Amino acid sequence: MKFRMSLLFDESLKSIEFLYKYVGIYLDRTILNNAEHIIKFRSLYIISFLWLNTDAIGAILWVIQGALHGKSLTELTYEAPCTTLCLLGNIKSLSLVLNDDKVKLLFKQIRNMENNIDIGDEVVKKKIVAEGITYLRAVIKSLNVINTLTLILFGVCPLLFIGLEYKKSGQIELVLPFLVVYPFNPYDIKYWPFVYVHQMYSAYIVVTWVAGTDCLFYTCCTSICTQFRLLQNDMESIIPDRNFVEDVFREKFKNLVVRHEGIMQSVIQLESIYTKSTLFNFVTSSFLICLTGFNVTSMEVSNAVYNSKWYTVNAKAAKHLYVVQMRARKPSKLTAYSYADVNLKSFTKILSTAWSYFALLKTMESPTRA
Repeated sequence: MKFRMSLLFDESLKSIEFLYKYVGIYLDRTILNNAEHIIKFRSLYIISFLWLNTDAIGAILWVIQGALHGKSLTELTYEAPCTTLCLLGNIKSLSLVLNDDKVKLLFKQIRNMENNIDIGDEVVKKKIVAEGITYLRAVIKSLNVINTLTLILFGVCPLLFIGLEYKKSGQIELVLPFLVVYPFNPYDIKYWPFVYVHQMYSAYIVVTWVAGTDCLFYTCCTSICTQFRLLQNDMESIIPDRNFVEDVFREKFKNLVVRHEGIMQSVIQLESIYTKSTLFNFVTSSFLICLTGFNVTSMEVSNAVYNSKWYTVNAKAAKHLYVVQMRARKPSKLTAYSYADVNLKSFTKILSTAWSYFALLKTMESPTRA
């Protein structure tokens, strides 16, 4: 029986493409570099990009005006999360659009790897695959719920504030989701409904770009990690308990080496697509990217070689295994534009540094005491 985890990959990809459908990003469609295709498949993205950044620029102007007019640091930071998310959405979406050819190649590599693995009736391999599928679905479902609730809160909170203020004072004081500078008064009842809709669609764009890109990232990571675990299992059992035949071993070993090389190439491809946006993620302390563990997973292939029955084979076969073990000791990993490795240790360091900066800012904000 052939293991076709690409069915899961395609299933996840469909949900991500549904998110991207209304913001002009087409992940699995070939887009030629001509006027007809650019107008047909890129016009909606360009409109969405301009739509979002009119609010992003207005939010930055609000921060600048606030600083010039003496607003406190606490007041200015109210706008920081929204502005940062807008910038993050821009960088994440551009990382896919500008690397369209690399994205297509990565999809092809992952599908080829997953379609060419035969797990048969092996319980261990089925368990590995089932764990990857269950975990991926749980993460994507959780992200979708969180992002949907976030979008709803963006829209509902201003309406709640308006209602509470009206109940308290009997007056209608219009509120918007974002603090943005416009060349007109956005709180005038003539303009407020249009500005509210504009900001809500901007929120949808940024949530879709951030959530969709992260879901795609995690789908690829899960698939690659599963491939490493399956390779580790096959490497440990490459040498039988009895009746060792060198020709059979050589053929199996060759296939495993090709698989190992293919997995490492897919990591390199994923790294080239996401490395710059991952650096910005590090700066903004995004937690999702730290769920992966390429350092541990890839280096366990080296342990798998050691755990195989290498001591029962002849010197030539043992030498082949040693070469693979040495190569596997160099971890396949994702980085933030080569600035830092993507792992939990880096994330905890970010939290520690962020707390130090927060404490410093609070000290600067507090009035000087004798």
